[in-house]
Amino acid sequence: MGSFSAVALDGLPEIAAGTDLAALLAQAAGASGAGLDGGLADGDVLVLAHKAVSKAEGAVRRLSDVTPSPRAQMLAQQGGKDPRHVQVVLDESAELLRAERGVLICVTHHGFVCANAGVDASNAPADEPETVILLPRDPDGSARALRARLRELTGAAIGVIVTDSFGRAWRHGQVDVAIGIAGVAPSDDWRGRTDSVGRELRATWIATADELAAAADLARGKDSRQPAVVLRGLAAHVTADDGPGVRALLRPAAEDMFRR
Repeated sequence: MGSFSAVALDGLPEIAAGTDLAALLAQAAGASGAGLDGGLADGDVLVLAHKAVSKAEGAVRRLSDVTPSPRAQMLAQQGGKDPRHVQVVLDESAELLRAERGVLICVTHHGFVCANAGVDASNAPADEPETVILLPRDPDGSARALRARLRELTGAAIGVIVTDSFGRAWRHGQVDVAIGIAGVAPSDDWRGRTDSVGRELRATWIATADELAAAADLARGKDSRQPAVVLRGLAAHVTADDGPGVRALLRPAAEDMFRR
């Protein structure tokens, strides 16, 4: 595996609830000039920003429909935020770990530890300025459904990764990570193997799906309506079955030294 390509798909419209997202993706991948030689092919990995999935599935909330609780009002006052937005964050959280400088570090109902439970107003529909976008209810299920539908439409056996941007402890900036996985090995565990000079590897455990998510993000513009990227040349990471999904990457709370 000496090289791979990353191609951002152009021409996707604003996604609305009920959209056949797979059909739009198949059409964009097969369009003349897409750079994919006729569309999706066996072994490709489709990496998709979750907001396209969330919009298609109707995982959005209008702030005009939200009544903030006293707790949301208190946290909003402390952080200088809209209390309705804070209420949505609390609704999407199984646990609030920390609130500081306007950022709520939450454990989502999926088990993700992230800022504001993934609730975000960026890239919300332009004609609905007071709408926030949530994470998909079941990102693995979304990835599996897209994979199956794309196989039906194109005949290609591909992998699908649904992503979101997460901050990282101890480092500035965000990196796209996998929050839903189908047909891609989530990780590659090298513990117990040896390095190039024969030393046993004791800690090397590659988060493959997260690395693919981050690589794909470099190929698209954050402001260019390019939620989908096709990675080609990485068939070694594509699996015949859907696989265990993103849960294989989540560290159990009992093993998390920062949550004890």
